[in-house]
Amino acid sequence: MEYNIALVKGDGIGPEIVDSAVAVLEKIGEKYSHTFNFTAYLAGGCAIDETGEPLPKKTVEGCLNSDSVLLGAVGGPKWDTLPGNIRPEKALLGLRAALGLYTNLRPARLYKALSGKCPLRADIVDKGFDLLMVRELTGGIYFGERGRREGKYGAEAYDTEAYSVMEIERIARVAMSAAQKRRGKVISVDKANVLETSRLWRETVHRVAEEYDGVEVKDMLVDNTAMQLVRDPSQFDVLVTTNMFGDILSDEASQITGSIGLLPSASLGDGTRGLYEPIHGSAPDIAGTGKANPIATILSAAMMLRYSFGLITEADDIENAVNDALDAGCRTADIASDDDTPLSCNEMTAEILDRI
Repeated sequence: MEYNIALVKGDGIGPEIVDSAVAVLEKIGEKYSHTFNFTAYLAGGCAIDETGEPLPKKTVEGCLNSDSVLLGAVGGPKWDTLPGNIRPEKALLGLRAALGLYTNLRPARLYKALSGKCPLRADIVDKGFDLLMVRELTGGIYFGERGRREGKYGAEAYDTEAYSVMEIERIARVAMSAAQKRRGKVISVDKANVLETSRLWRETVHRVAEEYDGVEVKDMLVDNTAMQLVRDPSQFDVLVTTNMFGDILSDEASQITGSIGLLPSASLGDGTRGLYEPIHGSAPDIAGTGKANPIATILSAAMMLRYSFGLITEADDIENAVNDALDAGCRTADIASDDDTPLSCNEMTAEILDRI
């Protein structure tokens, strides 16, 4: 099979970790007789420097003409003083909207080999956890009406949260379908004791759930969810929630795995094309030093094979190689213990390649 993949390397450590994922995909291509064609496009700070805008039209067109998109990370202090409408992060929102990607899947699991890096108590760690965060991606407060105005106490700013029934229905169906392939449990996260959007969210999710046999749905307020993630993450299977709540909770979930450098993500729409990226940022402080952890991006490439291309065996091969490398004691700086010799980004990539 032949696939065309758009590469958006971005800023900071983005180019390094995307190159690692490309090397892994090329190894998979050799092993399973697939051809992956890669085309690089600009987005983020590097695009601002070269074109004056964070998301050039050429990049959008290239991504739309690809089978899927692999992204590194965007942003950095260099561009922090720019107006909001031309900051690097606008590239992410623009790509998601242009590609119609309304679902963000963020798995979080505790690798047995890294149980010592989990910040939770030993009795909690012993239970392990393997959860999937399903986050609505193109609605809610991040895309609502916003602005500044004169208010009761003078100048004020506002951001509007709004969700339609359609937006809630389609993300709920993604969560229910995922749960049917996992352990059959869905936690719908909201703030229905305060927000009207959450009340609509809750009633819509439960109505959709009636269409799915074998799936148990429970509601949980977002503040309680944040507490339960550190109290007992093993209780969770699939969590479905809004754009902002999902953004915050998935970052919390990443920290209890031991490092944000381990977690991949997939952004999907109605078709097979997706946007795959690590959940961490551009880490400009370590860019070019070789300290970046490539695992999250490599696992994002595995998610691409699984969700966009239907290459399940190949995806399993990558995920098993990562697990085997960790079991063998391979560590980058972010997951190394005091007595470990940290591997560079390229060295960790080589260890994973050797196990495919």
